[in-house]
Amino acid sequence: MSRRLPVYILIDTSGSMKGEPIESVKVGLSDMIASLRLDPYALETACISIITYDRDVRQILPLTELEDLQLPEIECPDSGPTHTGAALNMLCDCYDSEVNMGSKEQKGDWMPLLFILTDGKPSDLQVYDEAIQKVKRHQFTNIVACAAGPKAKTEPLKKLTDNVFTLDTMDSGTFKKFFQWVTINVQQGGRTMGVTDSIELPPPPAEVNVVI
Repeated sequence: MSRRLPVYILIDTSGSMKGEPIESVKVGLSDMIASLRLDPYALETACISIITYDRDVRQILPLTELEDLQLPEIECPDSGPTHTGAALNMLCDCYDSEVNMGSKEQKGDWMPLLFILTDGKPSDLQVYDEAIQKVKRHQFTNIVACAAGPKAKTEPLKKLTDNVFTLDTMDSGTFKKFFQWVTINVQQGGRTMGVTDSIELPPPPAEVNVVI
């Protein structure tokens, strides 16, 4: 079996994402999958998993190869909390069960990429802080967190990763640019794995702001 590049995408589906924001995210995801399927390196190595979180946390797409991937429906409740900590705990459980760590006889998967998209802040802050320590005990090539819209808080995300970005608006054009950039990250991973263990993040588009 060839070595896979697992890509985990965590998407905030709390009530504030309902309507245009989540519809724009769905279009962005669909475009991303279509673009990755056209890239022979990504097609050979990349596997995608999607976890959504609001009051409930669900892995709506287990780690799946691109050629077999069908995007599931993503829905948002009318209101409710944002259980980011619970989502990180589920991520770690999925990592443990899905990522092949390898053995003396056989090399395992490449270290996964993780992308987190939120338009708010964790409602389960204590669980979140504990889950961060759990995530840090798992190896990721890169963890990228994106705070979308004016109400999103970057401070909690900075505890998780140095790679924090913001989107000023939550319209279809902005999310499209964000997912195009995610696509480039995954494509770069497909090409450079085996040459280097780390992937340098490509420069983000103008719509995606770096948080220093």
